[in-house]
Amino acid sequence: MPNQNQITKNKKYDLEERTAKFGENIISFCKVIPKNIINNPLINQLLRSGTSVGANYMEADACNSKKDFKHKIVISKKEAKESTPWLRMITKANPELTEESRVLWKEAHEFVLIFSSIINKTK
Repeated sequence: MPNQNQITKNKKYDLEERTAKFGENIISFCKVIPKNIINNPLINQLLRSGTSVGANYMEADACNSKKDFKHKIVISKKEAKESTPWLRMITKANPELTEESRVLWKEAHEFVLIFSSIINKTK
């Protein structure tokens, strides 16, 4: 029977779980951003791109063809990449959120690298 460390380690490599957790973390992060005329559009954009990463990955995982799979992975990559400038702008507008934003930015960037690798391996 696997111990808790093995289960946690395996979850790190479970992209469906990892992308879902990213979306949940984006939602939690957006809830703490002060609502105002500057932040509101940034929050909306980040919510859309950040929660789309996992949704599109789940669609890719359920595809019946390689072409459709690759298309959905490309969308997941685009959404992860799109999340990074919104995080940057939110950090500019709210410097007190820099550390939380940095953690999310790093995860989004890792998704871009992972999805790029999957795309390159899918012929």
